[in-house]
Amino acid sequence: MALIAVSGQPGCRFEEVARIAAHRLGFELVNEARIHGLIEREFGADAGVPRKARPDLVASILARLATEHHMVYCAAGAEMLSRQFPGTLRVHVAAPDSVRIGNLMLDRRLDRPAARQLLRELDAGQRAQYKSTSGRATALPHWFDLILNAESMDSEQMVEMIQGAVRALGLKERGYLSGAAEQQIQFQIRLRLARHGIVPPGAVRLPDKSFAHPSEQVFANLLDFYRIAWEYEPRNFPVQWDAEGRISESFTPDFYLPEFDLYVELTTMKQSLVTRKNRKIRLLRELYPHLNVQIFYQKDFENLIFKYGLAERPAKV
Repeated sequence: MALIAVSGQPGCRFEEVARIAAHRLGFELVNEARIHGLIEREFGADAGVPRKARPDLVASILARLATEHHMVYCAAGAEMLSRQFPGTLRVHVAAPDSVRIGNLMLDRRLDRPAARQLLRELDAGQRAQYKSTSGRATALPHWFDLILNAESMDSEQMVEMIQGAVRALGLKERGYLSGAAEQQIQFQIRLRLARHGIVPPGAVRLPDKSFAHPSEQVFANLLDFYRIAWEYEPRNFPVQWDAEGRISESFTPDFYLPEFDLYVELTTMKQSLVTRKNRKIRLLRELYPHLNVQIFYQKDFENLIFKYGLAERPAKV
């Protein structure tokens, strides 16, 4: 996928730069108004989304759009998306206060004192937004790939610079985000969003199962808590046959998550057994390349337990 994240200081008209760039490149333009509408449609008007959760909500929506479009995403803090989408071209538009005040005077039809006061308020709001999402009041230069000066260039000239970067990086030649990659992203985002109490509307069925290992019960508790539908050992995949064509070895993944079309295998055993299981998983991927499989090793599983607080719920294990 090709994603250009355009942000800027208030009063720099970076929204105009993003709009022209999307038109010239033939990319889909996604601005803050459109994102707000999509969030409202999916999570409701009264979602009460915390600022720290908003980047994940945006990433979830963009991941869905990225399966069908290349995109220009325009918003303050848009560069933060590079955490979820490596390879994002991060563009930032900046200018001295005098230029920004002049733009606000023209765009908002204000006199200079009113424009100066508005700029102070907009800058303060942007600093608060950065602080809540990144822990810093201002963006650092290395968060961006291309910083454009609105004092020395107009919007058309800045778009030419963006087009040059797109050509140099070969962004237009990239394919759209695959369905499997989108499902992986959505799964990780769902876990993070649920920590803020944000879950999709509607309930999921929480099956009552007996598990072969306590770690499987813990993982099922995690999925239940985050309202992720699951099936336990739903399918057996043959991976080896004898000379007469009879199945001699098979593999049964621990969980299937239908919403993400994702099989999950937990591996919390000693190394000698892990090696044998890894061989089976390698055969599974060779024989069934269309399957979307994610493996959680011992260290991965321990990280889940401590990160999501499951170690404090021994009764569930």
